[in-house]
Amino acid sequence: MVKDILNDAKGRMKKTVEHLSRDLAAVRAGRANPALLDGIMVDYYGQSTPINQLANIAIPEARLLVIQPWDKSVIPEIEKAIMKSDLGINPNNDGNVIRLAIPTLTEERRKEIVKVVRKRAEEARIATRNIRREANDDIKQAEKDKLLSEDESKKRLDDIQKLTDNIIKDIDRVLETKEKEVMEV
Repeated sequence: MVKDILNDAKGRMKKTVEHLSRDLAAVRAGRANPALLDGIMVDYYGQSTPINQLANIAIPEARLLVIQPWDKSVIPEIEKAIMKSDLGINPNNDGNVIRLAIPTLTEERRKEIVKVVRKRAEEARIATRNIRREANDDIKQAEKDKLLSEDESKKRLDDIQKLTDNIIKDIDRVLETKEKEVMEV
């Protein structure tokens, strides 16, 4: 039972870090990244479909994304979806592919993006602490129910704290990497 509590907490905390990494990959850093298009859905024959399921996405240059749809008739719909999104990029269409030129970011815009990135990292830290609190409550309940001795309970609470500290270090590493990427000119 105690191992289940620890394994559950560990799995949920790792998912928090993975979610943060995916979330930050979609944050525009002035460099082309296919993850920028992950949240964009295209109306394809009445179905809301992600762009990456309708087209091949390539990065021929550092600041250029090329979207090559498998079905050319969907190009106008992909363009509309990109225009509606909050990317702030105008697609260029030549009839076969859509090109997205990623503009360089101003210093002010970079600082705004860093604030957003830090906020998301803090949300991940809060989620991790909430998982720690739930796991601690479960262990304390097990001690009350006489399933654990007081010493064993204390040891398990320490294990959860060590796990939490390691996960928060991982979150900080992800944050630091993204901040460097955003501030890089």
